[in-house]
Amino acid sequence: MADQAQSSANEDAVINEVSPSSAGAPSTVQFPPRGTPLITGINRIGLWSLYIKEVRRFLKVQTQTVWAPAVTTLLFLVIFTVAFGRGGREVLGVSFASFVAPGLIVMGMMQNAFANSSFSLLSGKIQGTIIDLLMPPLSPGELMSGIVMAAVTRGIAVGGAVSLAMLLWPGVSLAPQHWWAVVWFAFMGTVMLALLGLATSIWAEKFDHNAAISNFVIAPLSLLSGTFYVIDNLSETFQAVSRFNPFFYVISGFRYGFLGRSDIGSDSAVMGAAVGLLVLNLVMAGVVYAVLKSGWKLKS
Repeated sequence: MADQAQSSANEDAVINEVSPSSAGAPSTVQFPPRGTPLITGINRIGLWSLYIKEVRRFLKVQTQTVWAPAVTTLLFLVIFTVAFGRGGREVLGVSFASFVAPGLIVMGMMQNAFANSSFSLLSGKIQGTIIDLLMPPLSPGELMSGIVMAAVTRGIAVGGAVSLAMLLWPGVSLAPQHWWAVVWFAFMGTVMLALLGLATSIWAEKFDHNAAISNFVIAPLSLLSGTFYVIDNLSETFQAVSRFNPFFYVISGFRYGFLGRSDIGSDSAVMGAAVGLLVLNLVMAGVVYAVLKSGWKLKS
């Protein structure tokens, strides 16, 4: 023990010794004590690197991740407009095409935000490269933020592509009436699905688990959220059920930004929905952060 203590003292003396600089003046080389973190606060370089990695991952196959969803969503618009929109049919005071277009845009944004974040950790677990995300000096909050921000970026890219595709269809008007609602509900919707996708990526052990959440949770909640109809056409029971669906508030709030009206209710009700989505996202972020910090199904 005495020999080990003497050896450690000699090492510290060597580390902290005064060494001549290139100019001849002495300079002291100081290293922090063992166990003291070198990075304090936010690891901006690591966070930015993770974000760029995730963005480049989906941009390498942008035909599949950005432009294909735009074409698919445009087909939804064409089919439903032809099937239900003939004869000058109007919903909420506008043509059916203008009514359904905002809902399709934000639906595509949310679904692709989920697809991006739900693949991040799952692919690493399956391919055995999860260590590449766990070993870098990134805190659970930084890991979550990088993946969520990249998923939101993909959602925004898909939203822009879908909007351009919508403008190719006659009768669609995308003139925003309330910019704050367009930006806020789009951001809240993509963050909500990005967090849900990250939680799915942590829980899932194979791609079938991911597909099950996408097919049996995300798709039904999206299609039954008032994207193609107003909930006033439903019975009172199903109206009540729809109002428990957070997708309904995202889609109707986003539509309110373009049309100036929605089936949520008055302007104050729309503001309440905006605040409610913020609270929901904060709760989801707290849960996902806690799970990431515990290392459940990632480090065990």
